[in-house]
Amino acid sequence: MSVGASGTARTRYAILGCGSVGHAVAESLTDRDKDVLILDCDESRVEALRDQDLNAKVQDISDPSVADAVADRDIVLILASDVDANKAAVEALRDAGGDHYVVVRASDPVSEDELRDLGADVVINPSTVIADSALRSLETGELEYMARQLGDILTETDGEMAILTHDTPDPDSIASATALQAIADSFDVDADILHPGDIGHQENRAFVNLLGIDLLSREEAQSLSEYETIAIVDHAKSGDPEATIDADVDIYIDHLEAEAELDAPFVDIRTNVSSTSTILTKYLQEFDLSPSEAVATALLYGIRAETLDFKRDTTPADLTAAAYLHPFANHDTLEQVESPSMSPETLDVLAEAIQNRQVQGSHLFSSAGFIRDRDALSQAAQHLLNLEGITTTAVLGVADEHIHLAARSKDIRINIGSVLQEAFEDMGETTGHSTQGSVEIPLGIFTGIESNDENRDTLLSLTEEAVRRKLFDAMGVEGSSSENSNGS
Repeated sequence: MSVGASGTARTRYAILGCGSVGHAVAESLTDRDKDVLILDCDESRVEALRDQDLNAKVQDISDPSVADAVADRDIVLILASDVDANKAAVEALRDAGGDHYVVVRASDPVSEDELRDLGADVVINPSTVIADSALRSLETGELEYMARQLGDILTETDGEMAILTHDTPDPDSIASATALQAIADSFDVDADILHPGDIGHQENRAFVNLLGIDLLSREEAQSLSEYETIAIVDHAKSGDPEATIDADVDIYIDHLEAEAELDAPFVDIRTNVSSTSTILTKYLQEFDLSPSEAVATALLYGIRAETLDFKRDTTPADLTAAAYLHPFANHDTLEQVESPSMSPETLDVLAEAIQNRQVQGSHLFSSAGFIRDRDALSQAAQHLLNLEGITTTAVLGVADEHIHLAARSKDIRINIGSVLQEAFEDMGETTGHSTQGSVEIPLGIFTGIESNDENRDTLLSLTEEAVRRKLFDAMGVEGSSSENSNGS
């Protein structure tokens, strides 16, 4: 193989074994004006290739002399159907000391490993390639089919549509609803985005305000019975959709499995992506809708927030969706959303959580006491996850006679949502998934003592320890001793 050529030097190829696969590759490379040499042991085949003005020579590719025949080639593609001959060719090239880039055909996983061991740079198994191509075609076809089903529902909608987010909606839920609203608008369907809870997190409030997203609380909106079509997006974190919505659902889109199977005309749950925003981006593309700046910014932020800026459970689909949205989004707005001011309430909760933290190994538990904004607990749990050596956090607070627990984890060995469910499902409401979760429990449930103004501090003290023990037991954390920042 020649070296030291200039940057404009033409890459030279050799194809060893020119059956149907080799022939197709040779024609493709020749059409691109590449310098291609074809070697095959079948004289009649070589003659036929020459008749097509292809540079072909008779050569037994399993003979060691094949190394001399391709000495001036840069890239060698060994594509015969005879895997033993392909092995011999690879071995001959490497024994001759050539530094060719070698691509070789295998027939099964065993021959793949053997060819790699012989020194092949790339090993191709046609059956795997065909299977991968078939799966990609299937995914494309499935999206087309699902888009047609969704389009049919929107086409048949003559009245208004309600799009419901989960409780205390996060960026992924809000962005997904915003995108579905834009899709509905393309079908001339008016859609309201409804949320049952509060938007407490500063980033989420900034997100909604800066992008001008119009959200209605369930109390502000008309009754669900007055909407012709009801859709829910990114709702699995709120538990059983039918139980929390109490209405017939027509459209359900999520990236997480719901606690209970949902009976709806249109259900699209894709656990192979990390955000519902990714799914809605694919629908925008399938419907050939260019997203507005607000919708693109919302979806991009939804994907980034759900994947922790592509550092958590990110899939190729999330990355391609983000790449598609990138040129449409307003990045100055994104920067403003990601750097909001912290409310005094959140600062107080964080300060309490830092002061009261108890650490067992890499697991941290803390209490913020009595709070006004329960959403501040999740922010505190996320902040504490940045402490050195900490992989899982849980922060407790009491509001409205209920214990609220927010947990976060970056430990790939545990599913924090499942841990919370195992520990507390018989006591209160639990929601969550692999990296985050929350619990709501009546304040007196651990002691059987009715809560009142005189004993609530005692109840808090008793329940803090009980919650910590149950949580650590569910996580399999050994020992009951712990340390806070003061070493007590």
